Amino acid sequence: MSETLPQSLSLPETVAFLESAFPQMAAGGKTYHLVEVGPGLARMRMDHHERHLRPGGTVSGPSMMALADYALYAAILASLGPVALAVTTSLTFNFLRKPGPSGLIGTARLLKLGKRLAVGEVHITGPEGGPLVCHATGTYAIPPAR
Repeated sequence: MSETLPQSLSLPETVAFLESAFPQMAAGGKTYHLVEVGPGLARMRMDHHERHLRPGGTVSGPSMMALADYALYAAILASLGPVALAVTTSLTFNFLRKPGPSGLIGTARLLKLGKRLAVGEVHITGPEGGPLVCHATGTYAIPPAR
């Protein structure tokens, strides 16, 4: 990416905002953890938990979708600041490999951060890295400044 993206929120500030704006993400026990933010970047860990598994012992698609959406939203927040009303307008997923019953890491990178839209991608891997299990792209609408 040729443009330099801003960083408005630190990791602790981004975590605090996510926890206050989305307490439902910790319902039943917190399993999504933001572990890094930077200009146009967020890395989130999804812990292994029975509720993320589907029959056959693999991580469910909806759990990976939540990880990608949440990580990409965190990258936008860290870059723009606390914009609670930024909303997902599209998400596309390519499930590449069947992940085993373990936690996952979602690394989100913003490809474009405009005044009205943000576009990014998320690479989801196992907890120790390795091959991609899922690749996601997303677009988010950013509300006008007031």
